Amino acid sequence: MNTIQLTCFLTVAETLNFARAAEQLHITQPAVTHQIRSLESELNTKLFRRTTRTVELTHAGFIFLNDARSMLEISARAVARFADPSFQEVLRFSVGCPSYAQLFSFPDIFRKLRGLYPQLYPNFQVAPFQHLIRMLEEESVDVVIGFHETDIRKSSSFFRELKQIPLCCVCTKDSPLAELSQMTAADFGKDRLVFHAPFQAPPGVMTYQRSLAAGRLPSDLYFCESPETVLVLVAAGFGASVLPELFIPPDVPLVKIPIADAGPLSMGIYYKSLQENPVLRDFMRLARDV
Repeated sequence: MNTIQLTCFLTVAETLNFARAAEQLHITQPAVTHQIRSLESELNTKLFRRTTRTVELTHAGFIFLNDARSMLEISARAVARFADPSFQEVLRFSVGCPSYAQLFSFPDIFRKLRGLYPQLYPNFQVAPFQHLIRMLEEESVDVVIGFHETDIRKSSSFFRELKQIPLCCVCTKDSPLAELSQMTAADFGKDRLVFHAPFQAPPGVMTYQRSLAAGRLPSDLYFCESPETVLVLVAAGFGASVLPELFIPPDVPLVKIPIADAGPLSMGIYYKSLQENPVLRDFMRLARDV
């Protein structure tokens, strides 16, 4: 595996077009295709799904995105270190999370952490939860931010709760639901709903969504890949949704209503060891305090 392969992969992943990627890299399209095929052969998996009209990432390709970016960053830092005598080594701290929405409450923590470590270089890895736990085991991330999941197989990681997050209904201001001060599953009626895609949503959300889906037609349910896209469809009037309060920014023009018949979700930090990692220890302390 080399930097040319990784650069070709990331450029095609960004453009989803082999010809456009070749144009950006100033090489021929067959050269890009060769680099992608050799990378796929080395990894023993398909990274792109190609038809005569479209190019899209496979599930394996999506997962490999963060690895490719990390390897190129390491390569760039190594080149810079020896090219510039005044180059100052950064202090890398890698954070994994299933969704960027889970980082909404962390800016103050990173601001304080940067005050303690001026050379701090945070790196964020967004991937499915089980993949992040595997990365934590392999020590390619320092910490994983997420909701508590009881079904983590063969993991030596620890979980520290930071906060109990209530589950909320989110809807538009003109929705009949907006008049309610709190809700239960019965209050949703048979209206259309926008759901966070199963197996990507936190377990508590997935369980509650399943109870709401019972008896509804498939055409009454919209599934989105992330909390951010859920909020887009809710704001566009496609239906109400169910999300942890943490996923709903305070400045969105939507109404959030606490759900009375759903328990709160335990949100916190997964880590492997605090030994010889002062940045992680201070991050944990600041997260607990804030």
